[in-house]
Amino acid sequence: MLTAVDHVQLAAPPGSEDRLRAYYTDVLGMTEIPKPPVLAARGGCWFAAGAVQLHLGIEEDFHPARKAHPGLRVTGIEEYASRLGERGATVVWDDDLPGHRRFHSEDPVGNRLEFLETLTPPAGGSPTG
Repeated sequence: MLTAVDHVQLAAPPGSEDRLRAYYTDVLGMTEIPKPPVLAARGGCWFAAGAVQLHLGIEEDFHPARKAHPGLRVTGIEEYASRLGERGATVVWDDDLPGHRRFHSEDPVGNRLEFLETLTPPAGGSPTG
């Protein structure tokens, strides 16, 4: 039986690890986690924030994921969006998912990322009012 998603892997071009580290740690606030030595030899890097893990693997014929993406839940989405914007990341708001506040961004190699927060409905009301 499935119990959880262990991690999501995104692809990245050769030689992009320093840019990925800067983005995923400094911009998103994640922590780099060590890869096992046999996997570290392949390049790439892994990041975590709480139970969330994103793995970036090197792909020789890299093409960024423009449609496919991880959906990452956040708290304080307005502040988080400001953090990303202040650090030079794109923030594109999307109000098309009822009951949620969300935006999309891209990592430094062009992979799409979604950040979302569930809206708390007012007492006796719906999430969107």
